[in-house]
Amino acid sequence: MTTYLIAGAGGMLGQDLQQALAGRDVTALSRSDLDVTNLDAVRAAVAGHDVVINASAYTKVDDAEANEDLAFAVNATGAQNLAIAAAEGNARLVQVSTDYVFDGSATSPYDESTPLNPISAYGRTKAEGERLALAAHPDGTYIVRTAWLYGAGGPNFAKTMLRLAASHDTVSVVTDQLGQPTWTGDLARQIVELLDADAAPGVYHATNAGQASWFDFTQEIFRVVGLDPDRVKPTTSAEFVRPAPRPDYSVLGHDAWARAGISPMRNWRAALSAAHSAGVLDTTPTV
Repeated sequence: MTTYLIAGAGGMLGQDLQQALAGRDVTALSRSDLDVTNLDAVRAAVAGHDVVINASAYTKVDDAEANEDLAFAVNATGAQNLAIAAAEGNARLVQVSTDYVFDGSATSPYDESTPLNPISAYGRTKAEGERLALAAHPDGTYIVRTAWLYGAGGPNFAKTMLRLAASHDTVSVVTDQLGQPTWTGDLARQIVELLDADAAPGVYHATNAGQASWFDFTQEIFRVVGLDPDRVKPTTSAEFVRPAPRPDYSVLGHDAWARAGISPMRNWRAALSAAHSAGVLDTTPTV
């Protein structure tokens, strides 16, 4: 029987990975259970497992601008440690990465082979995590890039918008950043399908299909839960200046799935509707 280790199991994706792997032999370790920056601890944790899924990450994008060393320790050194231990144990590694490894200047979906060019501290540390993991375990590492995540198990944009709807007549959301809203439930199942198919290691883009602005996404969130989408008002990113620059365009291409004989993830609107039916959008706003 295949044995799985999930690092970062307490996070939003980690919780959905546990559900997607229900009934299998899974060791689920949260940040408090496993310090991925400690190679000895990682080696001990990984020993005896066939698959390692690294869902641990320093994801505070703005804070990373002032704390890049800390972000690097988790996102880069942590990835390297897990790759070293996986290679030593002949285990497969799934390294979860991000659209932030790209600069956002594209006008068509990023191919999996596009050269990396991060524009933020968070993006730099995640890009280095990819490089170090592949260098340490080139024959057994899957880089799974994703973006714009929401799910039941943690704070996220969708829940924030619904909380704002409870106390504001309108919400202002940017129209000039494009990406792919992605349900962690779908992402977790896609990762499991990738492993079950025994697909070739390499880079895969795991986002729900289609594209949207944050404004489009918010309007659809309101529509799905029965709120008036006209309460969402358009604005631009110039009105929301934050410490870390955001990619303007974060649409990822999905060609690697076809090469692996696996269907890509469904459209983001269908996923959002399914997520709502599953109780993911559990914040009850005041209409």
